[in-house]
Amino acid sequence: MKSNDTTNKGIFYRRFGVVTVFAVFFLILVGGIVRSTGSGMGCPDWPLCFGQYIPPTDISQLPDDYKTIYAVAGKEIADFSAFKTWVEYVNRLVGVAIGLLVFFTLVFSFSYLKKDPQVTVFSFIAFVLVGVEGWLGSKVVATDLNPFMITLHMLLALVIVGVLIYAVARSKKQELSYSDPHNLKKVNKWLMIILSMSVFQIIMGTQVRESIDEIAIAMGEAQRHLWIDQLDEAFYFHRSFSIVVGILNIIFIKNVFIGTEEKHPARFWSLVLFGLLTTVVLSGAIMGHFGIPAFLQPIHLLLGSLIVGCQFYIALLVNHSRILGNVRKVEEKHSKNAIA
Repeated sequence: MKSNDTTNKGIFYRRFGVVTVFAVFFLILVGGIVRSTGSGMGCPDWPLCFGQYIPPTDISQLPDDYKTIYAVAGKEIADFSAFKTWVEYVNRLVGVAIGLLVFFTLVFSFSYLKKDPQVTVFSFIAFVLVGVEGWLGSKVVATDLNPFMITLHMLLALVIVGVLIYAVARSKKQELSYSDPHNLKKVNKWLMIILSMSVFQIIMGTQVRESIDEIAIAMGEAQRHLWIDQLDEAFYFHRSFSIVVGILNIIFIKNVFIGTEEKHPARFWSLVLFGLLTTVVLSGAIMGHFGIPAFLQPIHLLLGSLIVGCQFYIALLVNHSRILGNVRKVEEKHSKNAIA
């Protein structure tokens, strides 16, 4: 009876963990919406918004000298916009909700504390990193959207996703029945290449995003169709480099199919990876040729993040014997101790 209860708790942890992983991706999407709408400074203070728990909906609710009162980094803030304020405020609320999900993921991971403590350890690491991410968010506001802080904020979100994926994947012991790829060393080599290239591409994308923000302020929304012409070489490098990244990923996917058995889950997720790559390239092409549609900017960012998450999950799947396989040893030891 106790064994069934533990199994049910494990299943619940895995399901809840998967929800939490996708919730973090949703937060990345919301963050992209904040950027694409220029709402990053919609709340000039943190954790409150214009000194209030519930932000204002009209300028009449603010003092006449609010620009000076809520100055950031010695500079007056922009004119109040209820839309931008509430977009940023909703982003913060979503962040709090994600923090609670990660906390409960940690709580539910205690069912693995004896069976496989690393599940709990990595769930705890994810919880700590969420706190650091919240602190970084406050620094992004305090530094008036400093580009380095924004990039660091984005990269930490990807690290949190990776840690959660590892914890959840490690808990799925019932999936450890397949073999590693025949050419594991070669697959891992390509994995390291595409993961590093994809992260680099995301960093380059954030730099392009910064340039777009500056151009948007200088030219205004009405001239959005002319923004592309004002971008520097970073944009063209980012666009051209996507072709290189795509080719490298195709080579990697080919090696996965060559080296794995027919029902290996890495094959399925490699196809998902290919679909994500195709979609992100298509979204980038549309933005480049149709005046950077605002609705596509956060989607493009989300797709890039999903690609990195998918690559990391495939890395776990093809290395399950080395990374996850010792779960069985822990279980066997636990069973022997129970019998003794």
